[in-house]
Amino acid sequence: MKSQAKAISNFEFICLMALLMSLVALTIDAVLPALSQLGTDLKVANENDTQLVLSSVFFGMAFGLMIYGPISDSFGRKNSIYLGVSIFIIGDLISLFAVDFNMMIIGRVIQGFGAAACRVVSLAMIRDKFEGPEMGRVMSLIVMSFIIVPALAPSVGQGILWIGDWRAIFGFVLLFSMSSLLWFHFRQEETLDLDKRLPFTLTAIFNGIKETLTNKVSRNYMLASGVIFGSFIGYLSTSQQLLQIHYKLGEQFALYFGVLALALGLSSFSNSKLVMRYKMVNLCLTALLGLLISSSLFLIYCFVLQNEPTIFMLMMYLSISFFFFGLLFGNLNSLAVQPLGHIAGVANSVISSIQTLISVFIGGVIGYLYNESAIPLTVGFFVCALLSIVLILRAKKKSKLVTAI
Repeated sequence: MKSQAKAISNFEFICLMALLMSLVALTIDAVLPALSQLGTDLKVANENDTQLVLSSVFFGMAFGLMIYGPISDSFGRKNSIYLGVSIFIIGDLISLFAVDFNMMIIGRVIQGFGAAACRVVSLAMIRDKFEGPEMGRVMSLIVMSFIIVPALAPSVGQGILWIGDWRAIFGFVLLFSMSSLLWFHFRQEETLDLDKRLPFTLTAIFNGIKETLTNKVSRNYMLASGVIFGSFIGYLSTSQQLLQIHYKLGEQFALYFGVLALALGLSSFSNSKLVMRYKMVNLCLTALLGLLISSSLFLIYCFVLQNEPTIFMLMMYLSISFFFFGLLFGNLNSLAVQPLGHIAGVANSVISSIQTLISVFIGGVIGYLYNESAIPLTVGFFVCALLSIVLILRAKKKSKLVTAI
């Protein structure tokens, strides 16, 4: 009976962490079907500028990620979540009542700044409870669970548009975030004991940042995760223009988007099993090599065909790519923070912040290069996979040197 209670507790913990971490996915993916309507309503002149509604969330996150870790190390994980979700709600309200595009972007940046707490503090709470392969397994299960949100979010957004406008989507996100906060408040215990909390001083924060950045193993995994996640942001930024508009999917866009999200979920579930048998670093290298090869073959196919691929071929390529992505996200984050468990809060802040800044830049470049074809996105996948392989091999080499010492 005791083990059963523990299993139920771990199951609820996984669901709750997945729900909190999915706030970002929800506030991005639910808006995707409404981008054209939102751009028209707020008088956006350049269609590519509507991508800022998505990338501005990640931009806000990049700065929020830096502060919530130290706050959670000093004042506890729960208090940090309360602060972050409250800021997220304020940003959502600003976006909900936006009267022009500038006000919308401000609200989205604030949303990202607040949602950063859910990401970095959730990772710290997971690190408080698990480590090593078990942490990788739990991270995979959490990724698999919160994949349900991006899989369903565009359909939810499309459904809301049938009865309302884009503002109603922000109203739904508001209710979702408040409900999540209530569940967290009543069901989740504090994971950081009082005797393990660090003083909130600039010296302590600076030392934590310095230790994180000077750890060569962690640094290379951090850079690799930022690069490969950047290519994924490139997909998020261009998916609505590529699939809904260029391939004329219309309201079916949500269905196709959900299928690709489920490919991520299937991969994450597979990873939760594989990570208990194989080393995380080897799984990452295998996934990146698969992404590199599949992108090369798809590019050859596009150039030989000398015409745009059919929607079937594009979906096949993206599904394969997303399966490889699912083997990367949880493992790379776990590998980056693994050497720094004693300063998990600060380490997660630094790692996540730099990772996000890198990914926003790379994703922005891919989005800017969008030319009504899948070529810029495919080239982005190829280049980012290649760079990430180099960085992981460097991290692997540094890890062996540290072990030898």
